[in-house]
Amino acid sequence: MRYRQLFDQWNNFSELETDWKENLQHLAKDEKRIEDAFYRDLEFGTGGMRGEIGAGTNRMNTYTVRKATTGLASYIKGAGAEAMERGVVIAYDSRRYSPEFAREAANTLASNGIKAYLYMEPRTTPQLSFTVRHLHAFMGIVITASHNPPEYNGYKVYGEDGAQLNIEDAEVVIEHVNDAGDALHIDQRNPDKQLIIQLDEKLDEAYLEALKTVQENEELASSSDLKVVFTPLHGASGKTVQRILNEVGYKHISYVEEQMEPDGDFPTVESPNPEEQSAFEYAIQYGERNHTDILIAVDPDGDRVGIAVKSDSKYELLTGNQTGAILIEYLLSQRKAKANIPANGRIFKTIVTSDLGRVIAEYYGVSSENVLTGFKFIGEKIKKYEETKEFEFLFGYEESYGYLIKDFARDKDAVQSVLAIVEAAAYYKQQGKTLLDVLAMLYERHGFYLEGLQSVTKKGVSGANAIKNLLEQVRTNRITEVAGINVTSQEDYLHSTRMFTDGRETEELFLPKSNVIKYFLADGSWVCVRPSGTEPKIKYYFGVLSGTEVESKEKLNSLKEDFSFKMNQYLVD
Repeated sequence: MRYRQLFDQWNNFSELETDWKENLQHLAKDEKRIEDAFYRDLEFGTGGMRGEIGAGTNRMNTYTVRKATTGLASYIKGAGAEAMERGVVIAYDSRRYSPEFAREAANTLASNGIKAYLYMEPRTTPQLSFTVRHLHAFMGIVITASHNPPEYNGYKVYGEDGAQLNIEDAEVVIEHVNDAGDALHIDQRNPDKQLIIQLDEKLDEAYLEALKTVQENEELASSSDLKVVFTPLHGASGKTVQRILNEVGYKHISYVEEQMEPDGDFPTVESPNPEEQSAFEYAIQYGERNHTDILIAVDPDGDRVGIAVKSDSKYELLTGNQTGAILIEYLLSQRKAKANIPANGRIFKTIVTSDLGRVIAEYYGVSSENVLTGFKFIGEKIKKYEETKEFEFLFGYEESYGYLIKDFARDKDAVQSVLAIVEAAAYYKQQGKTLLDVLAMLYERHGFYLEGLQSVTKKGVSGANAIKNLLEQVRTNRITEVAGINVTSQEDYLHSTRMFTDGRETEELFLPKSNVIKYFLADGSWVCVRPSGTEPKIKYYFGVLSGTEVESKEKLNSLKEDFSFKMNQYLVD
C-alpha cells in the first residue's frame, strides 16, 4: 500500500526534524491515522492549503510548507526579475508552528533569490493584504487556519492586488507546486539572509492610519458612552484593535484579558470561532459584570467578527447576515445624509448570503452583485471595477462573518469591521436604540429574512468520497421540491447552468466554476449545497422570507429537516 511506503520513507529519513519524528512514533500503531496522514499530498488548491499539523504528506509541516513555497518560488521566477525583486510579504497568526512555517517560507524564497518581507510577530490576515499593496510586493503568504480547531494550520497565497490569488493564477501555481517533487528531498540551499527583510511597527502605523478612514462620524468616539467588551480569542488582532479604538477616542472598552495574548492552544475557548455561542463565554461574563451594550469577538487571524447585543438580561448573538445588514444600513444611511452615495455604487455578497443586504442597498439606490463563496471573488470584482470604473466598491460581505468596508485591504477585515460596528452601535445608542432595534426596523421595512446553515463533517478518505458521491447523486437525481415547496429553478455552478422547471431554456451562468448547486423555490426561499473548501465538511445553506419571525422560523425548520434528509440519503461512506 502506497501510504505505508510513504510512512516508511518518512520514518527512515535520517534528517527528519525531531518534532515530526516523534509524531510518526505516535502514529506507528494506528493504521487509520497513518493512512490519513499519507494517503495523498495535502491539497494545494486555489486558496492555498489547510490541514492538521503533523508528519505526513497530507499534513501541515515544515516539508509540505517548503514544497508549497518551492512551487510558489518557481511561479515567481517565471514572472521575471522584477517580480523576484518586489518579493513576497509573509505574515502569520497565533497558531502552533505558525512562526516556524513563516520562517520556512521566507528561507525557501530567499534560497530561490526572491525577496521576503517577514513579520516577526503575529499579524492579521487583512494587515497582510494591506502590506502587500503598501509595499507594492508581488505576492503575499499568510500562515493561518482561520477559525479551525487548534490541531489545524494553513497557508494562503495573495496576489499583488492584496486579494487571494485568482483562480487562473492559482491554477498555474498549483501546477508548479505539484511539480516541486518529493517534499522530503527538495534542495534547501543556504538562503541569502539579505533577501529576508524583517517588518517592524512602521507598517503597523500605516495600517492604523488607513483604518481611521473607515469612520463615517469621527466625532462620535469621544462623546460616546457605549460600553463594549472585545476579545481576539487568543488570536492576532488584540493589539491592533486595542490601539485603533484607543486612538480614535472610545473610552468604555473592556478587553477579555484572559484571551488577549496570542496562544495557538486556545486554552479558554472550546472553539476560536466567533460564529459560535461558546466563543463568547468569557466575554459574556465581562459584559454582565459591566452592564455592557455589545460584545465583539474576532477569530485568530483577524478576518471574521461576531457580535452579541444585550437584550434584557441576556446577550443575543447576531448571525453574519444580520451584522452585514446592520452595517449596510448604517454606512449607506450615513452617506445618504451627506449626499455621498455615488451613482455607480455597488455592494458585493456571495451566493449563500442573505438577500436582505441586497434590498437594503436597493432602498438607498445602490446596486448589488452576487459572487461565488470565497472572498477572493469579491477581491476580483474590486480590481475589475477599479480598472473599468463601471462601479465603485462600497461594501463586500459573506454570511460567514466576513466584511470589508474600505478596499485598502482586499480580504475580509475584522479590524475594519470592529471599528464600524462600534461606531454604528454608538450612533444608534445616542438615538436610544440598540442594534437589535435597528435589525427589527429592517425586518419591518423589508420583510423577515432568515437564514440557516447545517454542516456535516466527513473526515478521511471515506469522508471525501462520500461528499463527492453526494454531489454526483444530486446531479443525477434532480430535486423537484423541498418541504413540499416546488423548485422553480436550479443553478449548477460547476456546469455554469441555470435550469428552469417551467419549460424555459437553460441559461448560462457567467461565474467561475465551483462544485455548488443552488435551488430556488416557488415561495422565494432558496437552498444551497456545497462542500467546504477548507474543512472536511458538506454544507447546506437555507434562506427564507416571510412576513413574521414565527412564519420564517417555521419555514426554515421545515426546509432544514427535509433537505438534510434528502442529502443524507446520498452521504454514505
